[in-house]
Amino acid sequence: MSDWNDKIIAEFRANEGRVGGPFEGAPMILIHHLGAKSGTERVTPLRSFPEPDGRFVIIASKAGAPTNPDWYHNLKAHPVIDVEVGTETFPVVASEVDGAERDEIWSRIVADSPGFGEYQEKTTRTIPVFMLTRAS
Repeated sequence: MSDWNDKIIAEFRANEGRVGGPFEGAPMILIHHLGAKSGTERVTPLRSFPEPDGRFVIIASKAGAPTNPDWYHNLKAHPVIDVEVGTETFPVVASEVDGAERDEIWSRIVADSPGFGEYQEKTTRTIPVFMLTRAS
């Protein structure tokens, strides 16, 4: 997976935050997160869902796998991270969204990108939703 992610990261940076292939036309974000146990910084490209108020939603789908992606645990342990959006890098606070707020966001996500609904159908876990808010 790392080689695949490395190619997406390089394309993202070379094209002011835009990538092609399966992500063509979709808003992307690079999250810089610290390993929950190792403390090692990692960079992960993700599909993002920009909110009208300037925040960003990201989804811990792992394509419907039975476990959460590693970055999920990293954000839970170290929620203040840097992100790259387009050509800008800035700090955010990542918070997992739950309850009615999560359900409302999830409905919007699935309406916009039905593949996320398909991921949910493949797993018994509730796919986590994170809100990224600019840190002051």
